[in-house]
Amino acid sequence: ARRSGAAVETEKKLSAGGNKSAHSQVPNAKKLDENTETFKHDTVSHDFKMALQQARLAKKMSQAALATQINEKQSVINDYEAGKAIPNGAIINKLNRSLGVRLPKAK
Repeated sequence: ARRSGAAVETEKKLSAGGNKSAHSQVPNAKKLDENTETFKHDTVSHDFKMALQQARLAKKMSQAALATQINEKQSVINDYEAGKAIPNGAIINKLNRSLGVRLPKAK
């Protein structure tokens, strides 16, 4: 219609012109803004990481050898020994079986 020169009727619809539902006010926004607490994941305890390191060294294993034995990456063992890892029951059970020891509670 436009190419031929005829007028095209354009009229604004009543509720058009924006996605207001996506930008509506969040009911808990004030609460979220005021929340200043910092949350951290629990990492392995000092006792756990020392026991893991001593058990590994008693077996004369490197971190890489232990990781290979339990089918994990060497960085996982490194994180546990550095105290940076978030405790995972499955990995801790693998470590217990592989090293033949009962490691203390991770938390």
